[in-house]
Amino acid sequence: MELESFELVLLRRPANARAYDEVTLDRIQGEHLVYHASLRASGHIATNGPVMNQPDESLRGLTFYRTGSLQRARELAEADPAVEAGRLTLDVMTWLCPPGLLLRAGHATTVSED
Repeated sequence: MELESFELVLLRRPANARAYDEVTLDRIQGEHLVYHASLRASGHIATNGPVMNQPDESLRGLTFYRTGSLQRARELAEADPAVEAGRLTLDVMTWLCPPGLLLRAGHATTVSED
């Protein structure tokens, strides 16, 4: 069976996440979003985004890297401003899927930025 390989990073909120004031949290979140947009634009990320309705509230988002290396994906993920600020932690693993699977569109939805 032929499969494609991606590096999957689960972003989690640690139980002991560093506390910041609202202004700082907004800045960190903005930097997090800009950083991920730059990784998508550079081709390092195939797709990423937040999760909703998850049974484990610590799980905040998924990122599918295409670096070809768990170590490189980890390095890029650890450079995320939200990770550096102690607001998120990482689980890094290999994810396999049928070729071309990530080319299909999902269902459109709107998420508030609150």
